[in-house]
Amino acid sequence: MDKQSAGLGRTGRVGAQRTPEKRAEPTSRTEKPMGSAVITARAAATFEPVGRSVAAARGFVRDTLQGWGLADIVDDAVVLTSELVTNAVVHAGTSAEVVCLREDDGVRIEVVDRYPEREVPIRDATQALPGPDREGGRGLLLCAALATRWGVDYTASDKRVWFRLALPERPVGTRTAGPAIPDEALPVTETRVRVAVVQIDRAGLVTVWNEDAEELSGYPAEQVVGKHLTDYAAWPHTPGTGTGIAEALLLSRWEGTYGLRCADGRTVPVYASHLRIRDAEGEPSTVCLLVRDHERAVLQSPARSTSSSDAGVGSGESRERATDPFEVFIGSPAPEDLDGLLQRTVERARDMLDGDAAYLLLATDDETELEVRASTGLTSARHRFARVPVEAGSGRYGSARMPSVHEDLTSVPGAVPLLTGTGMRSVVTVPLKVEGRLTGSLGVAAETPGRYTNEEALRLQFAADRIALAVESARLTELERLRRGSLSFLVEASDLLAGTLDRDQTLALMAQMTVPTLASWCAVYTIAEPASDPELAYVLHEDEDLIDGLKALLAKVEPPEPVLSPGARGWSAPGEAAHSTALRTSLRSLLLGDEQMSAPGAGLATASAVGGETVVMPLVARNRVIGMLTLGKPTDERFRQEILELAEDLSRRAALALDNARLYSERTAISQSLQRSLLPPELPQVPGVEVEVIYRAAGEGNEVGGDFYDLFPIRDGAYGFAIGDVCGTGPQAAAVTGLARHALRLLAREGFTGPAVLERLNTAILDEGSRSRFLTLLYGEVWPREEGGALLKVVCAGHPLPLRLRQDGSVEPAAEPQPLLGVMDDLELYEQTLTLDPGDVLLCVTDGVTERREGTRMLGDDGLAECLTTCTGLTAGAVAARIMRAVERFASDAPSDDMAILAMRVPE
Repeated sequence: MDKQSAGLGRTGRVGAQRTPEKRAEPTSRTEKPMGSAVITARAAATFEPVGRSVAAARGFVRDTLQGWGLADIVDDAVVLTSELVTNAVVHAGTSAEVVCLREDDGVRIEVVDRYPEREVPIRDATQALPGPDREGGRGLLLCAALATRWGVDYTASDKRVWFRLALPERPVGTRTAGPAIPDEALPVTETRVRVAVVQIDRAGLVTVWNEDAEELSGYPAEQVVGKHLTDYAAWPHTPGTGTGIAEALLLSRWEGTYGLRCADGRTVPVYASHLRIRDAEGEPSTVCLLVRDHERAVLQSPARSTSSSDAGVGSGESRERATDPFEVFIGSPAPEDLDGLLQRTVERARDMLDGDAAYLLLATDDETELEVRASTGLTSARHRFARVPVEAGSGRYGSARMPSVHEDLTSVPGAVPLLTGTGMRSVVTVPLKVEGRLTGSLGVAAETPGRYTNEEALRLQFAADRIALAVESARLTELERLRRGSLSFLVEASDLLAGTLDRDQTLALMAQMTVPTLASWCAVYTIAEPASDPELAYVLHEDEDLIDGLKALLAKVEPPEPVLSPGARGWSAPGEAAHSTALRTSLRSLLLGDEQMSAPGAGLATASAVGGETVVMPLVARNRVIGMLTLGKPTDERFRQEILELAEDLSRRAALALDNARLYSERTAISQSLQRSLLPPELPQVPGVEVEVIYRAAGEGNEVGGDFYDLFPIRDGAYGFAIGDVCGTGPQAAAVTGLARHALRLLAREGFTGPAVLERLNTAILDEGSRSRFLTLLYGEVWPREEGGALLKVVCAGHPLPLRLRQDGSVEPAAEPQPLLGVMDDLELYEQTLTLDPGDVLLCVTDGVTERREGTRMLGDDGLAECLTTCTGLTAGAVAARIMRAVERFASDAPSDDMAILAMRVPE
C-alpha cells in the first residue's frame, strides 16, 4: 500500500474537549461522517482562484452562520474556512466551492477544490507534531485542533475537505448567549426602558406608533400616523453624500443612531434597529425599534469578533494576501459611505478599548482645525461638526498630531473641550495620518479615571493606522461628490435668482434655497441706505408652525452688525434670547401651573429651534453691504465647514441678485413716477356725452409709452379730446408724448382752431432735432347740445380714422386722412365737422389695435369695424371693453405695441 493509500485508511475522532493530545486524523469517506444527522439548512458559494476570494469566503461563512444564529462557533468556522480556501485558491490555484450545512446539533462546512492530485499531509504516529509555523499542513492542523470531526473526500475531478463543529449545550430555544458577568458591569438604563415600536409602510408613512414612542417623542399616535418618518427623524445628512433615511428603510436590516425630534423642540439621540418584513399578502413594511442612545445595549447586536477569524490566515506570502488589517478592525463588508465608515470606526474603537464613548474628527484642508464627524456614547447632535484647533496648546498633549493619554480630565479642566460636561474622566487620542499628513484624530473615553495607559494608546494607534488610508479615500470621494452637488446647487440657484427682478421674490428664493438644504432656519436682513439700520425682511423655518414664533423672537433681538469683510461669523444673540425665553417660560409654568399657561410648548419649541449654531454672512454687492443672510441650526447642532463654504458662495450670488432687484425697483419707481406725470389727470365729466378710455402700454414696468390720450375742458361748453401715437415705445416716445399733450392743452385754451393747434405742435416737434419723432394724432373738439346730441370738429393727422356707429348698426369713417406730424415743415390741415345723434358712438383707437397680428392675419380696419357693429345699444364703457377683449383674443401672444381706445357715446 502506498503512502497516500495508507493515509486514507486511517480514521480519527476528537470530542468536545479539545486538547493538543486529542487530535483528529483524516477519515476515509467510505461512510458519511455525519451519520444520520438531519440537514436543516444549506448554503453554498464558489470563489475564483484569486487572493481576495479568501476574504470573501470568510465573509460568506460569517454571514451565513450569523444568519442561522450560530454566533458561538462563527470564529472557529471562519478560521478553518480561511485556511482551507487559502490552500485551494492560493496554493492549488483552483476555484473553491464552500458549502455550509446546518444540522440539529452542529454545522458542517465543506471546501471543494479541483486539484485531487494534491496529497493530504500524513503524520506518522512516531513523528512529533509539526510546529504551528510550518509552511505546509497548517489548515489540517487547525482542523484537528478545532473541529469536532474532519475528513477528506477524493473523486476523479475534485478533493473535498470537510469539518464539523458541534454546538455548545444550551437551554432549549436559546439562539445566542453570553457569559454571566458581575452586576456592576451590566449596561445602565433608565428605571423603565422605553422601546418605541414604529412601523413604516411602502410609501414611508407611519402606520404604527406605540405608547413608548409617544413617551419618547411627546407626539400622540393620532398626530404621527399617516405622516412620513422623515418629519420626525433628524437623520445625519449632507447634501449629495451619505445614505438617507429613505434608503435605510428599504434595507433588509439596519442598525445605528440618529435623532428623534420631540414635541418640545428637542432632538433626542436614539439607537434604532430596522427590520424589513412583508405581511401575509406580500405587502412590505419596515419595523423600527428605538431606544435612547445610552440604552443601546437593549437592541444592539453582538459585535462580530474578526480578530480571531483572521488570526490563522495562511502563512508566508499567502498570509499577506489573505490578511486585510482594515477588515480586521472594521469588519466585512465595510460601509461604502463615509458617514457609515466613520460611525463603524468609533463603535469598534469604543468596543476594542471597552470605553464608554468614542469620537472621530477629520482635519480641514489647511490642517488648522478638526471637525467632529462621528461619535458614540456622546450627545451626537451637540458634538456633530463641532470644530477644535489642531494646536490647542504647547507640548504633545496640546497637539492632535501626537497620541495622548489623559488619566483624569478633572485634574486638567478644558484639556479636551469636546468632553466638557459629558462625565468622561479618562481619554486616549491618536492621530490619523496619511503619508505624514494629519487627516484626523480618533479618541476613546471612559467615565472612570485611570482607565487608559500607553498600551491602549498603542493599540488604538495601530487600529488608526489601519483605517487612515480608507477614511481619507472615503473623505476625498465624499468631497468630490459634495463639490459636484454644490456646483449643481449653485447653477440651479443662479438660474432661479437670475429669473426674477422682484425684490420680494428674490428674498423668498434666498431663504427657500437654504432651508432645509443648508440650514434649519434662515433670516434675511436688508439695509436700504448705507447709514440705515438693518431690517428683518424675511424669515423661514423648515417647520412652518415655528415661523411666526421665530420671527417674533428675532424681532426682539438687535440685528447683527453689518461687516464688509466676507465669510461666515458666529452670532450668539438668537441663542441667548432663546435660552432666556425658555427659562422664563419654564419659571412661569412652575409659578402659574400648566393649566394657566396658554402655550408653553410652542415657546419652548421656538427657543429650541434657534438654540444651535447661528452664523451671519454679509450680502455684499458693488462694494456695499446691502444686507445679511443668517443661517441657524436647532439646539446643540452645528454647521460643517463645507456647508458654510457653499452658503458663502450662495450669499455672493444672492447679494448681486438682490441688488439688481433693488436697482430695478428704484429705476421702475422713478420711471413710473415720471410716466404718471405724463398721463392726464382724472377725466372730466362731459355733459350729455359718455366717455370711456382704456390704455395699455407695451413693455414691463411701463405705464405710458408712445400712445397717449387726453380729454380736457377748453372753455364753457367746449371740450378738447386727443388720441395719438408717437413712433416707438418706452421712455423716448413718452417724452414726445408729454410734449404733445401739454402743447395741445396750452394751444387749445389760447383759442386756436384745430388745424392751427396741430400746425404749431408740428413745429415744436421738429424743433427737437435728433430727438424728434413723427406723430400721428386725432384731435377734436366736442360741443354738447342742450336738445341732445353733440357737435364734433376733428382733424385726423395721419392717425387711424375714427369710426362712427349709428343706431341702425352701420359703421362709417368719421374723418378723412391728412399728413402726420413731425415730418414736413409746412402743413396745410383742415377741420371736419360731424354731429353725433342720440345712440351714436364715436370710436377712436391707435394702430396698436388695428395692427394686432396672429401669424399672417391682422385685425385691420375691417376687423375693427366688424367688431364695432356688435356694440349697438351698449354704453361707452361697454363698447371700449368689448373692443379691448376682441383685440386681446385675436392673438395668443401678449401685445407688442401700445394700445389706446377712446369711446364717446351720446345717450338716447
